[in-house]
Amino acid sequence: MAGKTIFKRIIDKEIPARIVFEDDRCLAFHDVNPQAPTHVLVIPRKEIPSLADAADDDSALLGHLLTTARQVAQTLGLANGYRIVVNCGPDGGQSVDHLHVHLLGGRALAWPPG
Repeated sequence: MAGKTIFKRIIDKEIPARIVFEDDRCLAFHDVNPQAPTHVLVIPRKEIPSLADAADDDSALLGHLLTTARQVAQTLGLANGYRIVVNCGPDGGQSVDHLHVHLLGGRALAWPPG
């Protein structure tokens, strides 16, 4: 990875973010370009460029990202439902080379997504 990604800069507190959850393994914050009334990103502190780059020994961390997304959804009152999205690579719509989980909710979400 060349230089710090915007997500690494958020982790390092160089860029402010509206953080909704933080622990020693991940961080969750509101997306600055929301695609739904609730749009939170859950990112690992470990710098993994994409899901395709995750190692087998990252499985506990990957599970933690999903359980964190579930906890955040509960905290934010998304009892009517939500969507979890992980974009992988340019054709998958990934725009930041740091693995991240999108938590989208607060309205009915159409399918297919795009």
